[in-house]
Amino acid sequence: MPRTADKTDIPRRLAEAGYTLFARHGYNATGIQQITDAAGVPKGSFYNHFESKEAFAAQIIHHYAAWMDKRWQAHLADAPAAPLDTIRHLFQRFIAQHEQAACPGCLVGNFAGEVSESSEACRLAMADVMAQWRERLAGLITLAQASGSVRTDMPAAQLASFFWDTWEGAVLRMKVEHSSQPLHEALGLMLDRFFRPD
Repeated sequence: MPRTADKTDIPRRLAEAGYTLFARHGYNATGIQQITDAAGVPKGSFYNHFESKEAFAAQIIHHYAAWMDKRWQAHLADAPAAPLDTIRHLFQRFIAQHEQAACPGCLVGNFAGEVSESSEACRLAMADVMAQWRERLAGLITLAQASGSVRTDMPAAQLASFFWDTWEGAVLRMKVEHSSQPLHEALGLMLDRFFRPD
């Protein structure tokens, strides 16, 4: 197998292969040999970069979050100016991504149900990522509250937590039903009913 002078090449290939396999088959059904085969690297190379499958999975969670951050920023770039419309635009784009994805779903949500009780490293990584997502959404909700388009009798952070909990549940139902309709329903109920001022 040819060597490469780029020290980031093998970790990048492992991360790409790991994400694809974890998204398709889950954590427990994916072995290190499968990951290295998909990445096209010797199995020993895995342990040159990661001390364990658990540590590797925790890093994949952070890589996934970084990718989501880029998507978030890209969607903000062409979002409407009104804060509530910005939120709607963002999540409509995320729905479109799920509809186009070969393996729709949220890696963090999938891992939460599979490894949060068995891997402290993964649990901590997911908790960190979810907190960042809630905080980012709370910032937009705060702006929407200031504009009068979102209720103010509940803190923005509480509304953001409720939104994400609802969204992740809808993502799971989407996978069960093979339909993005639960995402459309959740988004509509949150923004057009639950978030609206009295």
